[in-house]
Amino acid sequence: MTDTAYARRWYTLGVLCLSLLVIVVDSTIVNVALPTFARDLHASASGLQWIVDAYTLTFAALLLPAGAIADRYGRHRALAAGLVVFAAGSLAAAFTQTTSELIAARAVMGVGGAFIMPATLSIITAVFTDHAERTKAIGLWSAVSGLGVAIGPVAGGWLLAHFSWDSIFLVNLPIVAVALVAGHWLVPASRSAGAGRLDLAGAALSVAAFTGLTYTIIEAPSNGWLSARTLAFGAASVALLALFVAWEARAAHPMLPLRLFRNPRFTGAGLSITVLFFALSGVVFLSSQIYQFVLGYSPLAAGVRALPSAAALVVFSPVGAALAKRAGVRVPVTTGLAAVTAGLVVFSQASASSGYGHYVLAMVIVSAGIGLAMSAATSASMRELPPAMAGVGSAVNDTTRNMGSVLGVAVFGSIAASVFASRIGGGSLGAVVAAAGGRPGSGADVLHAAASAFVTGADRAVLAGAIVVAAGLVVAFRAFRPARVAVSAEVPVPAEAPTEVTAEAPTRVLETAGR
Repeated sequence: MTDTAYARRWYTLGVLCLSLLVIVVDSTIVNVALPTFARDLHASASGLQWIVDAYTLTFAALLLPAGAIADRYGRHRALAAGLVVFAAGSLAAAFTQTTSELIAARAVMGVGGAFIMPATLSIITAVFTDHAERTKAIGLWSAVSGLGVAIGPVAGGWLLAHFSWDSIFLVNLPIVAVALVAGHWLVPASRSAGAGRLDLAGAALSVAAFTGLTYTIIEAPSNGWLSARTLAFGAASVALLALFVAWEARAAHPMLPLRLFRNPRFTGAGLSITVLFFALSGVVFLSSQIYQFVLGYSPLAAGVRALPSAAALVVFSPVGAALAKRAGVRVPVTTGLAAVTAGLVVFSQASASSGYGHYVLAMVIVSAGIGLAMSAATSASMRELPPAMAGVGSAVNDTTRNMGSVLGVAVFGSIAASVFASRIGGGSLGAVVAAAGGRPGSGADVLHAAASAFVTGADRAVLAGAIVVAAGLVVAFRAFRPARVAVSAEVPVPAEAPTEVTAEAPTRVLETAGR
């Protein structure tokens, strides 16, 4: 690496964090607008879930092929292309008129996000060659995720209070423009010098499997959990997932080298990240609706009330990284997962009469735990791989993170919707609130019954989430044993190729050996 590139590394991190911020904000800014979509677009409960999950699903399903493409053709190019596609999807979302159109536009945004996120993490690994600096950079990268959680609800609430809902998508455009211009000058081009051919069959199988699984879970409340349709789609999704694993095990150039998972620390880190974002996305999805539909806050007021929990996530992310450095990864990861479990249990004890104090306490505990564990688990995941495998490592890391988010919204939302439908007789909370607003006299009783049913459903969903996180805690405790497993014994990789960096930022290249 040239002296110029080395001197610019922290500015490079700034551009990468800005690129990450815009895609994280988009996932949280939409949550605060869900009641608005229910009212203006007449979105059903499953429609609201798809507005959220169309983004995270395409995001998660395409991360692995996006990482492979970035390794082969250049991570800086993948980052720039992802930003352009994300901006195009944002522009389309702003002008949609129906729920279906919005879901499609959100899917396009997810395609862009799939190229952005792994590129940011793999470029960090390539640029920060010093272990201590890399750990610090990844800690800051993780903290930005928490900052996005904080900015999204507040920015979304403010925009909805002053403008129409299309503004929450249009706001992405100037941010993307800044990231593209700054990235042209400050982000070095890195690629894997020995990248093999693209695993198109593996990419197609992974997309089909994850899409089928998410569709099955989201539509199960309306189709019936034990209906022939649900069981058929579920069986097909499992079969596709098994076929994907079998294909990757035999492929000459697998998109997902399964040998990575022989390393228990790498596997434990990935599982920890999955359950963390499973819990975060699911509980944020439900709490956003509780704040507005049950507690009666406006979008802006609901966003402001999400600040304490988001601040806890931001504060505890660097604490988790520092604690991992001093006491080892096991301490912050297991402590964080235990805190998330406890926070979810507190949340699940709510009743229809519970106020904001109950929910904010639970959310702060959950967010503090996620902050503690997230940066430590991310750093551990990347540390188990040499820079030569930065692309696949970051793609796997981001895939586990986003599949956790997809399943969190799908599972939490589906359980809550099922309980609600069984008590109210169908429909969504948003539809009941809208209908009750026009009923003189009996409206208050209907609203109280609907709120009680939704809170009960949310309690059961969150309690189920607590059980999942507790199981992840047990796995993480066993995976992160004090005796470290050597990476070379688990994942043999070729030696790194020489690094070539030119003086001009747009054309300099950092090359690493392929996976």
